[in-house]
Amino acid sequence: MSDTKPNCFVVIGFGKKTDYESGRTLDLDKTYDAIIKPAVEKNGYKCFRAKDISHSGVIDKLMYEMLLLADLVIADISTGNVNAIYELGVRHALRPYSTIVMKENKGKLQFDLDHTNMFIYEHLGQDIGYSEAIRASEDLSILIKNVSSETKPDSPVYTYIPSLNQPNYSKEVLAEKFIEAEEVQEKFTDLLKEAEVAAKKSEHKIAAEKFKKGLMMSPNNSYLQQQAALHTYKSKVPSELTALINGLLLLEPLEPEKTNDPETLGLTGAIYKRLWQLNKDMATLDKAISFYSKGFQLRGDYYNGENAATCLEQRSKLQNDPNEGLYDRMTASKIREEIIRNLKEIILSEEINERLDRLWIYATLANCSFALGQNKEGEDYEAQFIECQPADWQIDTYDCGKKMVMNFYNSEMKGT
Repeated sequence: MSDTKPNCFVVIGFGKKTDYESGRTLDLDKTYDAIIKPAVEKNGYKCFRAKDISHSGVIDKLMYEMLLLADLVIADISTGNVNAIYELGVRHALRPYSTIVMKENKGKLQFDLDHTNMFIYEHLGQDIGYSEAIRASEDLSILIKNVSSETKPDSPVYTYIPSLNQPNYSKEVLAEKFIEAEEVQEKFTDLLKEAEVAAKKSEHKIAAEKFKKGLMMSPNNSYLQQQAALHTYKSKVPSELTALINGLLLLEPLEPEKTNDPETLGLTGAIYKRLWQLNKDMATLDKAISFYSKGFQLRGDYYNGENAATCLEQRSKLQNDPNEGLYDRMTASKIREEIIRNLKEIILSEEINERLDRLWIYATLANCSFALGQNKEGEDYEAQFIECQPADWQIDTYDCGKKMVMNFYNSEMKGT
C-alpha cells in the first residue's frame, strides 16, 4: 500500500439495519458498495470500513485510531445508528475538517444536526435503485473533491472553539495503522464472501461455520448473528432438532422477546414453526405465531405476515373451541388481504425492478392468492417468481409454503 495515497474511513452499519422510527429496513452494504466506495475511489482515496471489525478482540483502539488518522471520514447515520453517531462525534472532536455526514432521505433524527451539512440519498430499503445509485455516487464524488480541497472547519467543535488545537501524529504512524486496518478488513471481507457464496449454493453447514467465524471477529454484529442462526437451523446438523435449538441460541443476544427488528422476529418465528412441525406441541406453534404476528404488526413485513397467516390456519384446525378456530382463519385471511394490497402497490411502482427482494414479493403474492382461492392470480405471480431465477433453496422454501397453503385450502373446500 502506498504511503502517499490518502485514506478514507467509512463509518456505517453492516448489513441490514432497521430504522425504528420509520419501520424501514435498509441494506447499508448497498449504500457502501453502490454509492460511497465508487465515489471515494474516483477521488483517489483508499476506501475501507472497519467499524464492525474487531482486531485481536478489541475494536475500540483500532476504531479510535482510524477516526483520528483518516484523511477523510464519511459517516452514514441512516437508521439513527447510535454507534455511527457516536463515532461521528469522536471524529468531530479529533479533526476540524474532512468529514462528510450522509443519510437516506426518509429517516428521522432525534437530535440536532442543523449546523452540519448533510448529504442526502434515497434508499428503497432492500436495495438502491440503479439511477439513484449513479446520481448519488456522482454527487458524493463532487462533494468529496470539494471537501478535500477545503480547510474550513466542518466540525461544530472546531467551529465554535476555533482556538482548539487538533492532535498531532506522524506520517509513519498513519501508514502503519492503515496497513494494519487494511489487513484486518481484507481478512474479514474474504470470510464474508465465502459465507455468502456458500449460502447461495445452499451449503448451509459451510455458510453457518463461516458466519460464526465472522462473529468471532465482529462480536455482537446483528447481521452475522442472524445469518449464522439462519444457516445453522437450515443445515439440520447434527440433527434437525439440535440445529433448530442451536439457531435459537445464536439469536439470544438479539433478544427476540424484546426486539422490534422484523428480521430477528421472522427468524425466531421460523425456528418455532419448524419445532412445531417436529414435536406437534401447540405451545411452539403459539410461539411462532407470536413472533411472526409482531413482525407484521410493527413493520407490515410481508414475510412475517404470510407466515403468521399460515401458522394461524394450522392452529385453527387444533382449536377445541370452534369460535377460536374461526377467529384464527378470519385473522389469517385479513392478513393476506392486507399483504396483497401492500405488495400490489409495490409491483405497480417503478421500484419493483430494482428491488432485490422482488422474487419473495412474487412468491408471497402467489401464496396469498392461492390461500384466498384466487388461483389464476396465484399462477401468474408464481410464474413471475420463477422468472427471477431463484436458488434451489429458495424454490424449496416457496414449495414448502405453497404445500401448506394448498393443503389447508383444499381441506377447507372439502369441509374437513
